Order: sequence, then C-alpha cells, then structure tokens
Amino acid sequence: MESSNAPNAGIGKEEAPKLQIYPTPNTGVSPFWRDKYEREAKKYWDLFYKRHQDRFFKDRHYLDKEWGRYFSGAGRKDVLEVGCGAGNTIFPLIAAYPDVFVHACDFSPRAVNLVMTHKDFTETRVSTFVCDLTSDDLSRQISPSSIDIVTMVFVLSAVSPEKMSLVLQNIKKVLKPTGYVLFRDYAIGDLAQERLTGKDQKISENFYVRGDGTRAFYFSNDFLTSLFKENGFDVEELGLCCKQVENRARELVMNRRWVQAVFCSSGGATSSSEEASIKVDIFNQAIIEPDVAANTLKEPMNDSEVDMSEGVAFEMFGLSSFEDNEMIEVNLRDRSFKIEVLSKEYQHTCRSTGLMLWESAHLMAAVLARNPTIVTGKKVLELGCGCGGICSMVAAGSADLVVATDGDSIALDLLAQNVTANLKPPFLAKLITKRLEWGNRDHIEAIKEENNEGFEVILGTDVSYIPEAILPLFATAKELTASSNKSLREDQQPAFILCHIFRQVDELSMLSAATQCGFRLVDKWPSKNSSSPSESIISSWFSENGHEVYLPSPALNIMYFQVE
Repeated sequence: MESSNAPNAGIGKEEAPKLQIYPTPNTGVSPFWRDKYEREAKKYWDLFYKRHQDRFFKDRHYLDKEWGRYFSGAGRKDVLEVGCGAGNTIFPLIAAYPDVFVHACDFSPRAVNLVMTHKDFTETRVSTFVCDLTSDDLSRQISPSSIDIVTMVFVLSAVSPEKMSLVLQNIKKVLKPTGYVLFRDYAIGDLAQERLTGKDQKISENFYVRGDGTRAFYFSNDFLTSLFKENGFDVEELGLCCKQVENRARELVMNRRWVQAVFCSSGGATSSSEEASIKVDIFNQAIIEPDVAANTLKEPMNDSEVDMSEGVAFEMFGLSSFEDNEMIEVNLRDRSFKIEVLSKEYQHTCRSTGLMLWESAHLMAAVLARNPTIVTGKKVLELGCGCGGICSMVAAGSADLVVATDGDSIALDLLAQNVTANLKPPFLAKLITKRLEWGNRDHIEAIKEENNEGFEVILGTDVSYIPEAILPLFATAKELTASSNKSLREDQQPAFILCHIFRQVDELSMLSAATQCGFRLVDKWPSKNSSSPSESIISSWFSENGHEVYLPSPALNIMYFQVE
C-alpha cells in the first residue's frame, strides 16, 4: 500500500509542501478494544514473553550506579521487584549485593517462569509469585511492613491510569515506614509516544496500546508526583532523562525519554532538605529547575543507560521486524505464491498498511492470472503495492517490464524478499522494485529512468483510502502513463486500473480527482449498465470457460481510467 508524503495538487517543476498520506485520526481506540485490552492484559503480556523471552530489556547494571546507596549497608535488605519480567533487575541486584533478598512478582505466569528457570536463580536469594497488583493482595504473599525497597522499573506504565492508585496502595502495605520506592518509566515526549500519536492507538490521555496489545503510559513529572502524593508518598528524587539512540544501518536516531524517581512513605524516611528539585539530563547535559517536589539532587545522570534492546526499540516505534511476520499462501490458477506479511496479531494497530495483503490485491492478481493479455508485452507500473506485490509478480509472467512501487521503505524491504522467494529467471529480471512517494519529484524521475516511454498499464489496489492522497495519486499516474495510440482499440490503450473498497473516499471524489488530472472513467465494475462495448472491458475479465474469478469480498470495485 502507498505510504508516502505527497503534495496537494498535480506535479510541477517544484515540489509543493508535502502531506502525510497516513491518516491522523483522533478517534483513538474504540470502547470495545479498550475494554478488551484491559480485560486481557495478562494474556497480551504472556504472549509478549512467549515471543521475546528475556531479549526485550537489557540487564539493569546501572542500578548500582543510580541507586547503590539504597541497597548498600549492613544487614539484609528485602527488595520487592514488581513486574519482574524476565529478571533483568533481579539478577544484577543479587550479583552486586550479597545481603539482598528479592521478592519478585509479575502477572504474567510465563515471565515468572523465565525468572525461575534463569541460570542464576536460587531460592535462597529470590522468591517468585504471580500477582496482579491491581487486584491481588500483596500482604498475602509478603508480611506487612517488611520490605526495605520496592523497585518499579517500566511496570506502572503498563497499568491503566485509573488503576495505578491500587498498585501504590498495594505496595504500601508491605513497605516499611522507612522504605523506598525506586522508579523508572516512560516520559512524555518519548519517541515511542510520538510515533503512536496520530494513530488509532490512543486509549486515553498519554495512554496507548502497542501493536502487540500491550499498553504503555507516558508520565509527566506533575502527574507522577501527584499520583504518589495522593497515595501517601513523598518525592525523594525526581529526574527526567533524555538520550539519543542511533541505528546507523537504518539511518534512524531515536530520542528516548524516561522519568527516574525515588519515593518514600509520607512522614517515614528522612529527607536531606526541605526544598525539592528536579534533575533533567538532556543528551548528557544537566539542567536544574528548582522548587519542584523532590528532596535531594543527585549528580547529573551522564551516560544514562537505555533499558530496551535496540531491535525491540524499533518495534515499539512502529517499525516492523521480520520476526513479526507470518506466511500466507495465495493460489492463482496454476501458480502458488507464498507471501510473507505482518502477522495478524500485530495488524490491528500497525501504522503501515503496506505490510498486509489486501483483498483488492488478491482479486486483481486473480484477474491478471486469468487474463494475462491485459499486460502481455506491456510495461506495467504498480502504485502502492505494499510488501505482497502479488499483482506485479503475476504481471511479470507476461509483461515486458514491471515496476513495483511503494512509499514505505520497510514494506519495500519485505517486498524484495517476497519477490526473490517467488520468482525465478527470466521473470525475476523483469520485475523491479522502487520507492515512489506520490508527488515526489526525485522518485518520479527515478521511475522514468527505468522506463522513459511511460507505462501502458498502471495498477493500484486499495490505494484510495486517504482523501488527501487522491490528487497526488492521479497526478503521479498521469505523468507516468504512456501516450495514447490511436491505431489501437480502446481496450488496448494505456489504462490506469484501480481496485478497492470505498472507505473514506467515495466514487464522486475519485471521479473529480481523475478529471482534474486529465483522466476519464472508461469502465467500472460492478456496473448495472453494460450497453456500450467499452463498458464490457472489465466484465469480460470475470468469466473464462465458465469459471468465475475468485471474489474475496462483494464490496470490491474496479475502476478503469484512460487519459483524455
């Protein structure tokens, strides 16, 4: 699917300001899905640990550097690690502090099992149990007022904001009056939040669902301070940490932001000063803002460590890893294609429509497979083909040249993999994959370098779902369409063929954009009228020797355009 930026109108010498082709809906997650994510939170996290095992978070060796003074000292320290995950906090702690005993809980049974099967697990140092902190009473597992330190590292963000108070009240039962809560979690402005903003993944203010169904809340200092104060805690330390993570291979720089804090029971632990301060470490430069509710200011957190592994960070920002994919088989006449697409488990919140195989592509591929003369001996361009490229691969069987394009570089990477896996010489040599953002002058010129005579057939399947993209779509198609040849029959003239389900863009809007860009509608399907020969072009594709073409959805439409 096309996933590009494009200008508002036709293509000129100078590029106009670009529009984001992706929609930016404000509706967010529907009540049905919001309730489902809440009700099945344990299931989603269990699936998360089934998939990632212990590869998601890095071991937190920074604990000694950041919070060492809380763990050190004479005598045993009882630590409660809530949301223990795979043990990335537990095992660095017990390795560094021989007097620490860790009570570890998570509401994912699979996560708890990962801890218990870790090579460094020992019952003399670690006790594990499954617990939903929003509903299970911690004091049934741990004696009241017995815990010296509670560690909450990237765990409270997974809880609905409405239920966060329940978690804090629960841990307060088992925390000593002089105990501390050590906290680190996502902050407002983190790149992951920026990527999620503008998608249908917002549950509530600063609360989002990821593609795998797990959820994340992004904290502000004010929200976090108020939350803990309302539940009987004072702020001992509070810091905002910012760090750039760079992946040179993908040419991507990620700005990560998280909150780091220490809390104590109100009236419990003694504070070193009456005034509070906040520490902000922005790309290793400290900025001090006074008069904020915290009690001591540590040294700036230079070289702060990022908890997530780099590969997983990409996934959280909406970039797909091929590990998230599944293989689907498409059978067309005497050909069978195995297409790798994004797994259904992640499709419901995926930002890129190009990582799926749409019904329209399946239908158009079936049409081409049964009617190869549509493209025989011609130069074919597919717009917004996505990772599947099924129409382009079928067309390569009889066309002279096929150029499969999309604006999404991630989809194109997977497309190249699918093409190589399904086509063999000489057909493989006839199919070229190129990046094409509609209206992008450089991309259009690069296409022309592959074929400067224009294309006799241009295909687009489900590329008409964003209203702002329709004019750039038709303008791009117009510039890349071959010139008409008056000696040919109408059904042999260069054509722009669109197959889609009408969603946000209706037929009248499509026709208006087509007319503005110099196209006319020659035929459409389904059609109630087929009196003229031209109106039978598409209908003739749907029956061959009495066998109907497979129709994956009755809502599908085909529109057949030619240049005026």
